[in-house]
Amino acid sequence: MNVVDSSGWIEYFVNGRNTDFFNSPIRDTDNLLVPTICLYEVFKRILLELGEDEALQVTGIMSLGTVVELNRDIAIHAANISLELKLAMADSIILATARANNATLWTQDEHFKGLEGVKYIEKKAM
Repeated sequence: MNVVDSSGWIEYFVNGRNTDFFNSPIRDTDNLLVPTICLYEVFKRILLELGEDEALQVTGIMSLGTVVELNRDIAIHAANISLELKLAMADSIILATARANNATLWTQDEHFKGLEGVKYIEKKAM
């Protein structure tokens, strides 16, 4: 199973320099988990930059994977991760979702660099 964090989704949708890194997990929708916090973050960013129609299309594509809602167990696990690793709320929820589902987290967010269960690529400047 795979989880792509918000930065990876945005990179994929804007066809950034790391798009190829995220192609495999995003296109393997049978093994793709999408935390609801990623839907929130990606929708908001695309809404601000490209408008509502584009944002709705993007979240529709994201929903081809299995959407994982924030529940009690993930929330508590995320809070512990946040304190332990000093991660922001959204990052903690994304990592907790991946770990709760024995999934690999794909990211270009440096906060995740070196963590177990994470596939990280350095963000390349445009």
